[in-house]
Amino acid sequence: MPGAGKSTAGRQLAHVLGRPFMDADHELERRIGGSIRSFFEAEGEAAFRDLEEQVIGELAQQPGLVLATGGGAVLRPANRQALRQHSTVIYLRATPEELFRRLRHDTQRPLLQVADPLRRLRELYRDRDPLYRETAQFIIETGRPSVATMVNMILMQLELAGLVDPAQVPATVGVRLPR
Repeated sequence: MPGAGKSTAGRQLAHVLGRPFMDADHELERRIGGSIRSFFEAEGEAAFRDLEEQVIGELAQQPGLVLATGGGAVLRPANRQALRQHSTVIYLRATPEELFRRLRHDTQRPLLQVADPLRRLRELYRDRDPLYRETAQFIIETGRPSVATMVNMILMQLELAGLVDPAQVPATVGVRLPR
């Protein structure tokens, strides 16, 4: 969902694991040469989703990449399949009310530029939560933890599943984002 912490936690997770990080939305903006919001307004959501599908299809196949996708990436079956087939998917789950608290002043997310953003978040959650659950191998309840706590929760799940060697990961993760 928008505002769940995908980019922030993903960047920190990649840093801790010594892996490259990519934000699919930033890659989309690089390719379109402008903001997603402007592209959405000029070309519409369908054109955006077409381009997003192409980008996710490419990025999901890059080995070792920590990838943060846009919240709507799961709307396309091809994206869900590419992510599930080529990646370990982690769903950072937050309630619509928590997301609203985080995003109430955000003016950059096109889907939330409506009269009642909380209602819109509830609708998005209703429609997307089953798709996130279908796609994800792990679900992390985000609530209000710090970035470090959230990254530690992700690392713990990955370690328990045997996907990360505990000897390669610090015992605790501090919040030191790369500059």
